[in-house]
Amino acid sequence: MKILVVNAGSSSLKYQLIEMDNEEVICKGTVECIGIDGSKITHKVNGKEYEIEKPLANHTDAFNLVMECLTNSKYGSISSPKEISAIGHRVVHSGEEFDRSTYIDEKAMKKLESVAHLAPLHNPPSLACLKSCMSLVDCPNVAVFDTGFHSTMPDMAKLYGIPYEDYQASKIRKYGFHGTSHKFVSQEAIKYLSANGYASDKIVTCHLGNGSSISAVKGGKCVDTSMGMTPLEGLIMGTRSGNIDPAAVEMLAKFKKMTMEEITIYLNKKSGFLGVSGVSSDFRKLCEAIDAGNERAKLAYDMFNYQIRKFIGSYTVAMGGLDSIVFTGGIGENGSLIRSTVTKDLEFLGVKVDKELNVNAPRGTMVDISAKDSKVRVLVIPTNEELVIARDTKEVVSAL
Repeated sequence: MKILVVNAGSSSLKYQLIEMDNEEVICKGTVECIGIDGSKITHKVNGKEYEIEKPLANHTDAFNLVMECLTNSKYGSISSPKEISAIGHRVVHSGEEFDRSTYIDEKAMKKLESVAHLAPLHNPPSLACLKSCMSLVDCPNVAVFDTGFHSTMPDMAKLYGIPYEDYQASKIRKYGFHGTSHKFVSQEAIKYLSANGYASDKIVTCHLGNGSSISAVKGGKCVDTSMGMTPLEGLIMGTRSGNIDPAAVEMLAKFKKMTMEEITIYLNKKSGFLGVSGVSSDFRKLCEAIDAGNERAKLAYDMFNYQIRKFIGSYTVAMGGLDSIVFTGGIGENGSLIRSTVTKDLEFLGVKVDKELNVNAPRGTMVDISAKDSKVRVLVIPTNEELVIARDTKEVVSAL
């Protein structure tokens, strides 16, 4: 069974064709600058890369170009679109209409359209791409939601302290994001821990990147997560402020003479590491600035480290214990320093890290960096969100 995984952004489209018999990636690529000048596709197959520049007015044009590459006689991977068994789509926000990955028909599409306003930058292009795929390729289409894994959160964890009838009418509550990543690494952690005789019931997964979130996973299900109604809530991130007093937002808007729309952009695009450090939103450049003695860069780093530790501590209390901490995402997988500082002085929770294993952990593979006498296993697990989308798509289609 071959499944095409599609991740549509406002002006981009990423894809992977995966053979599900062995879960190997056959080919992959990225379409950039859809609807603007400079549109192109970068297609990768058999270790080679092919780049094609072509005007693309919309996501339909982009998907047509993807299909041309997939079926090309020189660098294609299939002879016909009929070889694609199903298409799995990353969709950011499900609202309360869906609590799991879903086969998309006309009825489901209408439900998706009704919650598009919850993620105005992300859901509309996903829907546009979904419609294009449904019209151009005769196979099932499945939506896999970033919010899906977090749908198991209890009301006490997901609701805000606003009048209940307003929540019911507006559906404003915590939804959480990065769900496919948290799902993948928590499942991989459970497999590893169970196979090696370790407890696997209470896990904190730390997806750390330009966007970061932390989840509490108990018995394989999410019981809390750091992001909220939008990806702005939670940790300080590359350009996002993270948690902030709602009243402070109004005060800040007045101080900056900004509208609510402008202050939302300010908190999403000009804050976080970038705003605090004044250097960059890139964590690597932040660390370089720290090495050069930049105090504001050090402050941004310390805020990040402090907040991660707070979430780990609070989620340990929420779950009634801790069996494992998982690091993933660009920073989590590649940053031995942040793993070291986050886990420092957590011995009271039973956390001990082997310094040598942590520093020398090879990239791209799962590594247990725990000290031999650590009561809590500390794991580094590369995430694979595309594989989660493909697996969910296969499961949904197999049940049709």
